[in-house]
Amino acid sequence: MISTSASHATSYSHLKHRSVNRELGAPRSFSVDYQSDCFRKDGERFRYISGSIHYSRIPRVYWKDRLLKMYMAGLNAIQTYIPWNYHEESPGQYNFSGDRDVEYFLKLAQDIGLLVILRPGPYICAEWDMGGLPAWLLNKKNIVLRSSDPDYIAAVDQWMGKLLQMMKPHLYQNGGPIITVQVENEYGSYFACDYNYLRHLSKLFRSYLGEEVVLFTTDGAGLGYLKCGSIQNLYATVDFGPGANVTAAFAAQRHAEPHGPLVNSEFYTGWLDHWGSRHSVVSSAIVAKTLNEMLALGANVNLYMFIGGTNFGYWNGANAPYGPQPTSYDYDAPLTEAGDLTEKYFAIREVIKMYHKIPEGPIPPTTPKYAYGAVTMKKLQTVSDALEILSFSGPVKSVYPQTFIELSQAFGFVLYRTKLPVDCSTPTPLSSPLNGVHDRAYVSVAGVAVGILERNKAITVNVTGKAGIQVDLLVENMGRINYGKDINDFKGLVSNLTLGEDVLSGWTMYSLSIDEVVSQGLLGVTKPASTDPPQPAALSPPAFYGGSFVIPDGIPDLPQDTYIQLPKWRKGQVWINGFNLGRYWPTRGPQVTLFVPASILSTAAPNNVTVLELEGAPCSSGLCTVEFTTTPILNATVQSDYKQRRRMFNKVDLL
Repeated sequence: MISTSASHATSYSHLKHRSVNRELGAPRSFSVDYQSDCFRKDGERFRYISGSIHYSRIPRVYWKDRLLKMYMAGLNAIQTYIPWNYHEESPGQYNFSGDRDVEYFLKLAQDIGLLVILRPGPYICAEWDMGGLPAWLLNKKNIVLRSSDPDYIAAVDQWMGKLLQMMKPHLYQNGGPIITVQVENEYGSYFACDYNYLRHLSKLFRSYLGEEVVLFTTDGAGLGYLKCGSIQNLYATVDFGPGANVTAAFAAQRHAEPHGPLVNSEFYTGWLDHWGSRHSVVSSAIVAKTLNEMLALGANVNLYMFIGGTNFGYWNGANAPYGPQPTSYDYDAPLTEAGDLTEKYFAIREVIKMYHKIPEGPIPPTTPKYAYGAVTMKKLQTVSDALEILSFSGPVKSVYPQTFIELSQAFGFVLYRTKLPVDCSTPTPLSSPLNGVHDRAYVSVAGVAVGILERNKAITVNVTGKAGIQVDLLVENMGRINYGKDINDFKGLVSNLTLGEDVLSGWTMYSLSIDEVVSQGLLGVTKPASTDPPQPAALSPPAFYGGSFVIPDGIPDLPQDTYIQLPKWRKGQVWINGFNLGRYWPTRGPQVTLFVPASILSTAAPNNVTVLELEGAPCSSGLCTVEFTTTPILNATVQSDYKQRRRMFNKVDLL
């Protein structure tokens, strides 16, 4: 399907934005005009209508398709975040290749005719793990993130030194597409209220990007947010959703900026989801109505999100009290997770048409989906059986449990192992009295699954067994908190466990390199041992399952995008051809299907599906399949005992 996008690009090349009125060779400029309350681009009055797209949530092969659809909706700009932890997963090791090639993304946007509003952080929120901050910052246990803490500032200075130098050639005045650059992100919602930190960032950004670039801040549309979020020399903008009182919201911005353009940096087209809560849906009509109100005032608007995309792998964030977000970041946006056109897309386009000329020509169509059908899965190995293969670094022994960070692991899973210190002939509570299981632990005793501990939800399971018997806890990091005061989100067993009244000690911990093992195909099939302990019906120990399917190469246009669903499976992680698609949890919902981009599928070789099922696969009852379908299901009934009520467009509820 890439070829269609390419042909669209050429047919639209004559529509690229060119400042025809400019004399040849006149310097390009972009600035705030405080007299006329507007932006000026090359001296001309300018208003942007922009949409958010996160390159980190969309496979590179689809960037052009999504950007073209945005351009054809009448947008003249896009807004994107740069997640620090996506590019510097370990200190000093930078990755800007493949799906992380942000410079290529910026060039594509410019070639299509879109300007760019850049949000490089260092903190981004974005429903992304730890708000984009790298977990390795937590090596200093008491670090105060997003403040003048010297260790935090040293890391920020080094990262921004690398990133902003790369961004400078892409600024509008240097011939690139970037018209404005955001400093930090909704800082007024953070407890620290450290003006010295904002001043430091402001100087840092200026030192790399120069004096001309428009630097701005974004905060909630209330004086309480703007108090700590806005600072001199950074243009203050606000964010608010459909149905808001537009006049009152912009009055808050006017309090911080009596003159200059009106800007809504995040006008919500939908809203985020959490596992165990209903899928957020926002009507096209209310989005269109409020958009029209803002545009009628001459305001600059960025639609957040225009396309949400996918939290592949382990990249999803979470909110407090702990509630992780699902793999899909569909956001009920005008383009779906898979880039499909929606009624909302056309409703927004109609509103924009009233104010701006819309490009002519066909809109790139929704990409076709293909149902590859059911794939039979076979049990490979339990995590315990595969431990030697999975733990590249080997066992670490310690009196008390260590966190993921102490074990030099950022994401995924760690196995914690100890022994029962005494005979437990009657059920004895194994507990985390300080609620220190971050975030979910799958507990087995002598190879038998006995229960699950879960942060804020289940801090005790009962165990029985003789002294000296092995106790395993596979602990899952379900995504770090990305908003509010709790972003210092340590993972693993972050406090001691007790058995009855006694603290458990004598731990062996295994850091697991599951992604490497899956992509290298190192998991073998183990013959079922006759000594396998019988499992309680409710749970079985975490285990890997594998299967494969062939896509015939004689059929034109295959492979195509698809969705995978796991009927009767419960919770886990799924990989296709070694690519980590993300988490599935249909028993909690609302997401049931996971988006599978065609780019990870092959017609040249069988496609391998690997599933890590954490609670219990349906295989003992015979039906051991996963299924590829053409229709996404993101709004299934949810199962949750968690009644955290979170209102849409209200970020106070996420704190």
